[in-house]
Amino acid sequence: MKFNWPNQLTLLRIALIPVFVVIFYLPYTWAPPASALIFALAGITDWFDGWLARRWNETSAFGEFFDPVADKLMVMAALVLTLQADARVVLAIPVIIIIGREITISALREWMAELGARRRVAVTWLGKVKTATQMLAIVLLLYRFSIDSIPVYAIGMVLLIIAALLTLWSMLLYLLAAWPELSRER
Repeated sequence: MKFNWPNQLTLLRIALIPVFVVIFYLPYTWAPPASALIFALAGITDWFDGWLARRWNETSAFGEFFDPVADKLMVMAALVLTLQADARVVLAIPVIIIIGREITISALREWMAELGARRRVAVTWLGKVKTATQMLAIVLLLYRFSIDSIPVYAIGMVLLIIAALLTLWSMLLYLLAAWPELSRER
């Protein structure tokens, strides 16, 4: 494994997960904004490590594998913690949809790769919009506090519901793209 900057940023994201969890549970008023900041930092490094890897031609097998793993671990940790702190059905349903989609699409991509058809389920523009909406929603949900009269948490909740709808839409597109392989008799 090359210890280049993109890979180091990926490792940083993984290392931030336990720090994020501990800060999330601290009983201080600064803990929610701090956990939101850590999550936002992780989201920025997710974008930045991929950009650096492509720009500097430093892609690696390590990065190709661990970059999406680091992203999914951080997102799932944040969603589970947020749901644990606010255990309501309005939050539970989007969280289950998002986590379920991530598991389904990860398994689909692995299976399609085994068949040599991974390109059919490559990341699309809709997946990128879904991810951006989801990341912003999670940052707002983690922050929790209103800013002046702006209901940050409520906006985060609405964005998470929108992200869940985009999640279902993108999952449907991935499944339709894979349908010829999924429906084939073996």
